[in-house]
Amino acid sequence: MAKSYDPAMHSAEHVLNAVMVRRFGCARCFSTHINPGKSKVDFRFPRDLSPEEARAVEEEVNAELSRGLAVSARPMPREEAARRFNLSRLPADAGEELRIVYVGDPVAPVDACPCIGEHVENTLQCGHFTWCSHEFTPPAEGENLGVLRVRFRAGN
Repeated sequence: MAKSYDPAMHSAEHVLNAVMVRRFGCARCFSTHINPGKSKVDFRFPRDLSPEEARAVEEEVNAELSRGLAVSARPMPREEAARRFNLSRLPADAGEELRIVYVGDPVAPVDACPCIGEHVENTLQCGHFTWCSHEFTPPAEGENLGVLRVRFRAGN
């Protein structure tokens, strides 16, 4: 991992993904840049978000983080993971056994996905999540989804 990598920010990003998928029915982000000061994620999205929607996502992420959920990782055969998750962001050499990160109870997690990154042990270690800004780039001609870029912070 990079010297400036922030496990709390990364774990908060997992919860942000879960909230966005649950609230809007979109796919998980397709691009992520995790930094200690401010991070950003990009979602394929059909429209811009209103300020009220952004605040609601921020509140929901904070509600999940404040539950003190365990963050754990378990191995899963690649074949099973391919049936349950989108593996397109994994490196080709990830192997036949993948590491699945769970936020919350692995039986009914708030979030679960293949991930090679470092994480906190409990969501309380993420601190407060702040939705700093977002911008929407409309879809290119012939496409139905644009890009919603979200910038956020986590920590105390």
